[in-house]
Amino acid sequence: MTSISRRNFTRLATAMTVAPLVPLQLAWGKQPGPDQWPGYSRAIVIDFLASPGPFNTSERFTTLSPDMVANAVASGITAVNLTVGGGGTVEDNFGRIAMWEREIAAHPESLMRIRTVNDLQAAKQQKKLGLIYGFQDASVFGSDLSRIELFSSFGVRIVQLTYNVRNLIGDGCLESANGGLSQLGRNAVAELNARKVLIDLSHCGQQTTADGIRESKAPVAFTHSGCNAIAQRPRNKRDEELKAMADKGGVIGIYMMPFLTMGVQTSDQDVIRHIEHAVNVCGEDHVGIGSDLSITPHKVTDAYKKSHAEFVAMRQKQGIAAPGEDPNVYMFVPELNAPNRLELIAERLLKKGHTEARVEKIIGGNTVRLLRDVWG
Repeated sequence: MTSISRRNFTRLATAMTVAPLVPLQLAWGKQPGPDQWPGYSRAIVIDFLASPGPFNTSERFTTLSPDMVANAVASGITAVNLTVGGGGTVEDNFGRIAMWEREIAAHPESLMRIRTVNDLQAAKQQKKLGLIYGFQDASVFGSDLSRIELFSSFGVRIVQLTYNVRNLIGDGCLESANGGLSQLGRNAVAELNARKVLIDLSHCGQQTTADGIRESKAPVAFTHSGCNAIAQRPRNKRDEELKAMADKGGVIGIYMMPFLTMGVQTSDQDVIRHIEHAVNVCGEDHVGIGSDLSITPHKVTDAYKKSHAEFVAMRQKQGIAAPGEDPNVYMFVPELNAPNRLELIAERLLKKGHTEARVEKIIGGNTVRLLRDVWG
């Protein structure tokens, strides 16, 4: 068992170094239009991967700005799967958790931590943004699976097994060997099941994805991914993977990343196309949205372009950039570049003839059901 204690966690929370925040050049103009769907305000809305702070950028995040907090509340989103770590050292991960604990304490009227489905209902009633702590990698566990219990006790409720490359658990989607889960990985799946932590296979390789679905006794998720049948990217899931995940009772969150297309800027219609394909393959009970974005929208300026190019270059140098990450293709969808992007998606689905009941499932209902199934 790691030696990090609750007392040391508190020390980390208060001792974090706070560097000046580089502004992200963000802005918002809400655009629901005259045909705004009243069902959005009633629904529990879940973004299966997002953040109220900067996300998928090179900017160093240390504290939420007033605009970020305001956008989080105005978005109408009930909760997000928030990446608080997964890679690096145990101390690094507790430092990131401590940072978010500090933000929740600083904004109790706007933010709350989510551990249970009852917490989701409370966030909806109180009009707060709920934060579900999640890991986007399991490498922090190393070979010590007792760390799963440790981090789950501090509120980590979702764990992605790999991030693009190989770790001790298994192979990510960029590993050509496609080796699947290791024995340690199988043991990790069993321990995550025992702790009622949702297993995320978004960045996993094909064999790791298949192994994870098969080994898990609980439903699993692709919290932020797309459909390989539409865009053949390593980050996107094949139809057989989508079907196996759905048969297990899981949910795919369709993201708003450049991987939904092949070399061009992703549009709102690309997002809808992937949602509809996933519905056709999985059924309407197994599709959601995981934007993989900050709730606060992007404003493209010269400074933003420079920052984006640096971010892509950094990821390419580290060997973790996926095909499709391009300095000239931005990691957002221009037509959905607003905090209420899930509302805008709902309106587009309704205009295409999808029923209100189906749309409510896609923007959050399916994810709530999955979390209830896994968390108990």
